[in-house]
Amino acid sequence: MTPESITQIISQAVERECASGQFQQGLRARAEALHSLFRVDAPDPAAALHGFAREYVEMTPGVIHCVQVCAERAGVAELFQPFIETATGYFAHPSVLLAGYEGLDGLLVKAYQCHRLMEEMYENNRSFRESNLLEPEATQANLLVHHLIGEPFANELDQAILITVRQIIGSGRYYDLNLAPFVNQASDEAWQWMREYWTNLLTRNGIQFQFSFRSAL
Repeated sequence: MTPESITQIISQAVERECASGQFQQGLRARAEALHSLFRVDAPDPAAALHGFAREYVEMTPGVIHCVQVCAERAGVAELFQPFIETATGYFAHPSVLLAGYEGLDGLLVKAYQCHRLMEEMYENNRSFRESNLLEPEATQANLLVHHLIGEPFANELDQAILITVRQIIGSGRYYDLNLAPFVNQASDEAWQWMREYWTNLLTRNGIQFQFSFRSAL
């Protein structure tokens, strides 16, 4: 499955949601029980969360494409291919864990798997950790989706992703791989688009991340 195919799947789901409003309706209860880390400054919190979730899902093919292009241009496409195949596989061959999840609700879970996979890819390599490729807002967005999905299911997804990452990277050598060529390549316009998208995703939808030691408890 290609990023273009994923875009088509998402577009079809968005059209169905526009007609039914089912996903947004389901967000009303979640908006009322939103974690204290987040504040929604909007007249209709459910609509704001719906806008955020839709954008979070819609950017997924772009993220996959950016990683793919940068890896090819940096000459490390073979190294990144397992990550690309796994990310697209979340849409092409969804886990049995997603049985019963349909429409945008199901796509939100698949998008979360994809974005968390990429996040763990960055976290497990020294070159990535020392760069500024992963915006803190991306982690904040993933955290919000974690809460929207709800526990314990979101925790099960996180655990499955950690297992998948260990299977992909194999030994600990991945951490010390010099991926500076990829980091340098990721300064092109495509990656800058993604950085801009992540940076403004929450605020564009009237959502504020408000970390404090009390809210972290």
